[in-house]
Amino acid sequence: MAGWSRSSKSSSAIISAKMTSCAMTTPITAADRIGIDLGGTKIDAIVLSGEGSVRYEKRVATPKDYDAILEAIVGLVYEAQAHAGQGATIGIGAPGSASPRTGLWRNANILVCNGKPMSDDIERLLNRPIRMENDANCFALSEAHDGAGSGHAVVACFTIGTALGGGLVIDGKVRRGPNNEAAEFGHTPMPWPNESEWPLIPCFCGKNGCVEQYVSGTGLARDYRKMTGEDLKGPEIVAKASQGNGEAIAAIDRLADRLARLTAAIVNVIDPDIFVI
Repeated sequence: MAGWSRSSKSSSAIISAKMTSCAMTTPITAADRIGIDLGGTKIDAIVLSGEGSVRYEKRVATPKDYDAILEAIVGLVYEAQAHAGQGATIGIGAPGSASPRTGLWRNANILVCNGKPMSDDIERLLNRPIRMENDANCFALSEAHDGAGSGHAVVACFTIGTALGGGLVIDGKVRRGPNNEAAEFGHTPMPWPNESEWPLIPCFCGKNGCVEQYVSGTGLARDYRKMTGEDLKGPEIVAKASQGNGEAIAAIDRLADRLARLTAAIVNVIDPDIFVI
């Protein structure tokens, strides 16, 4: 039976920095590393020394348009460089992935990034090379390397935030697949939907019923609003649940049930050694 573990990583930007060779082909060296984590609501930046200590951290809100997102990322890199040594590498984790055929970014819940040459645009603005990778792939490799998945041959990971990301590491290597689409767990159909989940929710990808629409911070807020009429964000619902609020607890229980069904479906196909959240 696959095991479960919760990530001990304190910052997604740390993961991007540690996996600054985001193409996962270059070994980590003793140079300082700059990590950027682009999320649906926030962008995190960090500088790690070669020994792994944190030299700098900053978080900003994610802008709404593409050029402003690029500007925010580049600004964070410039600020981080002031705290990093010569030769610091740059790793960026972001939802979605680059098409192997066109190089254009796609499948991101940050819709303005889709169809754009995001990695090339950032390199052009910085005038230096970067490594850019799907954020959940960075997370999965970090966890498999020295986190909760260490010592396991097949590690499946979920990143549950604004959206739902997934990553899969087999024998120490990220599995991307020929289309860069492997382990996109959030865009698999909701397994065994019950009456409360019909009609299936439309997804930005054009399909209905993607798990991401149910198992995510966005999904939690939508479900809570549907059942209570109250418009709260995911962290607020979690806070209410921790204080014993019955409706908030029920919403989190529904999310957990949906995640369990997704996990069961993955076990039926992959049967990983461990799941890490």
